[in-house]
Amino acid sequence: MAFISSGYNPDKPMEDRITDIGNRYYGDFLPPVIKNNFGKWQWHEILEPGVLMHKAESGDEVYTVRVGGVRLMSVEHVRELCEIADTHCDGYVRFTTRNNIEFMVDSKDKVEPLKQDLSSRKHNEGSFKFPIGGTGAGVTNIIHTQGWIHCHTPATDASGTVKVVLDDLFDEFQKMRLPAQLRISMACCLNMCGAVHCSDIAILGYHRKPPMIDDEFLDNLCEIPLAIAACPTAAIRPKKKEITSEKDGSKKEVKSVEIKNERCMFCGNCYTMCPSLPLADAEGDGIVLMAGGKVSNRISAPKFSKVVVAFIPNETPRWPTLAKDVRKIVEAYSKDARKYERLGDWAERIGWEKFFEKCDLEFTHHLIDDFRDPAYYTWRQNTNFKFTDPYEYSAIKAE
Repeated sequence: MAFISSGYNPDKPMEDRITDIGNRYYGDFLPPVIKNNFGKWQWHEILEPGVLMHKAESGDEVYTVRVGGVRLMSVEHVRELCEIADTHCDGYVRFTTRNNIEFMVDSKDKVEPLKQDLSSRKHNEGSFKFPIGGTGAGVTNIIHTQGWIHCHTPATDASGTVKVVLDDLFDEFQKMRLPAQLRISMACCLNMCGAVHCSDIAILGYHRKPPMIDDEFLDNLCEIPLAIAACPTAAIRPKKKEITSEKDGSKKEVKSVEIKNERCMFCGNCYTMCPSLPLADAEGDGIVLMAGGKVSNRISAPKFSKVVVAFIPNETPRWPTLAKDVRKIVEAYSKDARKYERLGDWAERIGWEKFFEKCDLEFTHHLIDDFRDPAYYTWRQNTNFKFTDPYEYSAIKAE
């Protein structure tokens, strides 16, 4: 049989290739005024909470109205976003990394009609669908993870806890009266896909009990070597067990695992690999509050968050203790910090002992840092590097 070429050229594998894999080039989605002035923006200012103006070398201006978005959006919500963008912004809209939605217009005359439209759209209960704010010296939109809706290893809910906290701090989201910006993040377990380890205030779901073992079905549902390999602390090992069947009461020997509880760090990696090792527990699951982290290099180097409340139970549906403790921290910081001082900088200036006193938080032995020397002092957490000869900065080129 004769070979018939499909036209594929191994020397040029991307030639004439048609695929839907991967994202389209971001430049295709830039508003014309931004594309025309790409890389030529001179400065920007915040005109009012949630409204920014960027100025280009050419004299062009872009006005951005930022609204708080939700992590999990319905189709109807997205369609409404598109409708607003079509009406006011020529169809352009963007999302930030902290779940904000930004509508951009090229004229100041278009800002007020856009703001009025956004403010007029409310839920049946009266709350804003598209609250304007989250800029400058205020509380930014809370970034969070999946929680009980989608994630399989959460120790608490994400959407529920975030709504409770931001409901209580909504005035600070719409105003700029804090010493500096205050970033709040939320991750529903310590795998932290919400990256809460460098936030001013971090809400972290936390398991306190090791996984349960479903011995009867584990070997049928799981690859035991995979579950063992998934454990970062080597707390799991294989073991044959004699069990009584739940179905007929007979005794039989099964291949299973055992867990060394003192080594378990409650991360849930094993459950990711093996559904017969469930981790969720009504009494053991709850929330840890962390504070003092940041990514910015301004004034001081980036910092990791520190645990300031060791455990808060899951008090569904409104988590009153969580909301109260976050409010304590925000109010103490607002009253005592200097202008432009981030929460971690304030805590280090007054001393962490005073931090607990001013925030009316209890200090326990669970909050003592257990980082080991020399890593704690020698890890480079700062992105400010000083290059020396012969390794000059000018020799570094982007690929």
